[in-house]
Amino acid sequence: MASTLPAFPRVVFAYLEPLSLIAGWGAAYLDTENFVADQLPASSPLDLVPATANAKVVAMQLGNTYLLLALLGLFILNTTIDSRVVKAYILALAIADIGHVVPTLWMMGWENAISVGNWNSMAWGNIGATVFLFVTRIAYLLGIFGKVLVAGKGKGV
Repeated sequence: MASTLPAFPRVVFAYLEPLSLIAGWGAAYLDTENFVADQLPASSPLDLVPATANAKVVAMQLGNTYLLLALLGLFILNTTIDSRVVKAYILALAIADIGHVVPTLWMMGWENAISVGNWNSMAWGNIGATVFLFVTRIAYLLGIFGKVLVAGKGKGV
C-alpha cells in the first residue's frame, strides 16, 4: 500500500504522478491539436502544421496509456502490502522513463535539447518531470528515502 512507501516517494508516486498522468490524458483528449503540436518546441510559427488524423489518433492512444498508467499506479500503490510488487512496479516505470525521455531528446536535436530556456511546457513535462520521477524512483529503489514500512507493523524492511 502507499502507506508502506516512505513519505516523499508516497506523495510523488501515489498522488502527484497519477494527477500529472490524468492531466496528460486530458490534454491528449481535450486539446489534441495542441497536444500534438507541442510535443517538440517549435523553432518558429512556420514549423507548426495542422495535425493529421493519424497523429491525432496516436496522441489519443498515448493519452489512453497515460490514463492506464494513472489507474495502475493508484490501484497497485493503494492495494498491495507486498513491497516486492511495489519495487517491481517502480523499476518498470524507471525503465519506461528512459524510453520516454530518450526519443524526445533525440527528436529535439542537440541544439534544442541543450537550449532549456526555449523548452515549452510539454518539453518540461516530457523531459524535466520524467527525469525527476526517474531520479526519485532510483533513489527509492536504492533505499535513499529509508526503509520500506511493513503494513500494519510500523517496522522497516
